[in-house]
Amino acid sequence: MTYLLDTHILLWWFDDPSQLAQKAQMIIRDPHTLIFVSSVSTWEIVIKKALGKLRVSDRIFSLIAEENFTELSITVAHTQMLEKLPAHHNDPFDRLLIAQALCEKATLISRDGVFKKYTAPLVRG
Repeated sequence: MTYLLDTHILLWWFDDPSQLAQKAQMIIRDPHTLIFVSSVSTWEIVIKKALGKLRVSDRIFSLIAEENFTELSITVAHTQMLEKLPAHHNDPFDRLLIAQALCEKATLISRDGVFKKYTAPLVRG
């Protein structure tokens, strides 16, 4: 299976994995599972860090590489999917993650309740 980590799940994985649901931990630890980390998440991290809204290790990018997570870049198809999404909320980072999950047929791992309103498969993080 293929999974896409929401930004807070990625951060918790490195900071305190015990915050994650057991199922999410098992999925992320499974060496046979494809785990995507979107450039949407790294973009969100950098922006929020620069604004002083988030404290995160300067090693975040090397930590992602060390975990062998697969980078998921933003494509035109992902942005086209945005037009098809219902307007359940206006967070551009979340909406783009949902669009990517739908395009890539990936299951989102998140604890964000609004994700349930969309048709993307979801595992509670």
